[in-house]
Amino acid sequence: MDKFINWWKADKRYVLLLKTLLAGLFPIIGCVVYCAMQGRSIGEVYLPGSEWNDELFYYKQVEAMVEFGYPKGYFGFNESHALKLSYAAWSPVLVFPWVLWGLVFGWNMLSPIICNIVLLTIAVAGFVWLVKPTWKQMGILTLLFFLYTPFVRYMLSGMPEIICFSFLILFYGLAISFLQKESYGKIAWMLVFSGLLTLMRPYMLVFMLLPMAFWIRKNKWQGIIGSLAVSGVVGVTYILIKHYLGAEYFAPLFFTDWVTAFFEQGLLGGIRYFFGKLYWNGLGFLQHMNSGIQDGLASGAFFSGYVVMMLVLLWQSVADFGKLRKGERNTEEKNLRDILIIEAHLAFSFVAMLFALLLMYKLTEGSKHLLTFMAAGVFIVSLMRTKFYKKAVLIGVVFAYFYSYMAIDPYDYQVPFVEESRQAQVQEWEEVFAEKLTLVEENIPNYDNAIIWVFSDMVDGQSVTNKWQLYYGLPNGFGISCCMRDYIIANFDSLQNRYIGTVSGGEIDQMCQNAGYEELGRDADLVVYQRY
Repeated sequence: MDKFINWWKADKRYVLLLKTLLAGLFPIIGCVVYCAMQGRSIGEVYLPGSEWNDELFYYKQVEAMVEFGYPKGYFGFNESHALKLSYAAWSPVLVFPWVLWGLVFGWNMLSPIICNIVLLTIAVAGFVWLVKPTWKQMGILTLLFFLYTPFVRYMLSGMPEIICFSFLILFYGLAISFLQKESYGKIAWMLVFSGLLTLMRPYMLVFMLLPMAFWIRKNKWQGIIGSLAVSGVVGVTYILIKHYLGAEYFAPLFFTDWVTAFFEQGLLGGIRYFFGKLYWNGLGFLQHMNSGIQDGLASGAFFSGYVVMMLVLLWQSVADFGKLRKGERNTEEKNLRDILIIEAHLAFSFVAMLFALLLMYKLTEGSKHLLTFMAAGVFIVSLMRTKFYKKAVLIGVVFAYFYSYMAIDPYDYQVPFVEESRQAQVQEWEEVFAEKLTLVEENIPNYDNAIIWVFSDMVDGQSVTNKWQLYYGLPNGFGISCCMRDYIIANFDSLQNRYIGTVSGGEIDQMCQNAGYEELGRDADLVVYQRY
């Protein structure tokens, strides 16, 4: 008992506990305040009211994993499917915290939202407990956390970004704690978090470099051999997951043409292609930034915030390095060296991800991947020891401008709340699906337990997008194949999925009628047929 009391009093841990509890309230306060400003509550957030169609795939796959272990019908794109089991293009590792949550607490429309809030609460509180910030640093963290509104937007969504945010925040909390007091346990946990992040999204490999460097510094040969072994296991696991559990997407998820150019065009040709791609994509990047500044374009706003934070991290890293070169050896020097290591690594990660975005991703689709880096940056910037905290204030102003003042597009920024008409329509289709769709238990997964979601069709000469939100009503275990109109028309006589859902009154609707397919249900937006 005396030992515990001494530990509790040491370094005023009761004050640290207070800071930790206060920080742990940030996520729920942010969500409650946002919803209250809309005249709503967290319980009224409604995924089928969202315009983000990735959420449908994540939700229905987790639903099937919780109940059956894996979906019984194929998920895919233009009828693609994984070699093994039935997942879509993205690694199932990305949503495993939701699966665990569903197994323990059950799975419904609010489950991913509640799980997101809990995960970020653990991450924020864990960071503060590990890092032990001062009250001034707590103040800066509070300001930046609430100004960075993507925290709230993604907590109140069915997107897994908060899972990435949370893991990376805890990762840096462990890194800073390691520099304060070294232990192999902290290195191990850093490798676990960075390894999981890499399996979720391969560019996160850049974060594994930090615990590997710590390990090598602590024990050279053990660190080198261990790091090679860990990176090898993670790399092989990612390749196996991608090869066996990932369905082919409409287009490559990332591009490697800048690599193959060296083999196809020779060294000089490859170099020209490499810098040419950087130049043209860089121009596109700047155009997006300009649109973000002037019109609030979300991808441009993300790019602008990212660049400002990257420059601040680089600037502070250089400044702190200069202070170290001129400083005297004392306790403050060690503290400065510790934060410099973290700042420099995160700055390096920002730069590496920028090059990856320009070379390997579509700008519009890749923009959301930058949010995880900025989420971690919020916590690192709050620890910067600068006079008058000018850099933190600068980032706060940037956040306020882009993510509050210019956050005008409801598609990117508006949290979906329940509306009676949408809820009633989803419930009506849920009843139709429950009555008319049948899960086949033999040779699962299969196409018998899957429905084609025709993304859009022509109605009276106009392109109309399918109301895909109605597929939330599908029975547990059913797969969904998102198919483009051109694919359906070109392959109409050789389609494989048992069911097809398309735009009511569209050309594909007429093709299904002409083919004699059995109509299972229809309203003004959606019609569903059984093909065989």
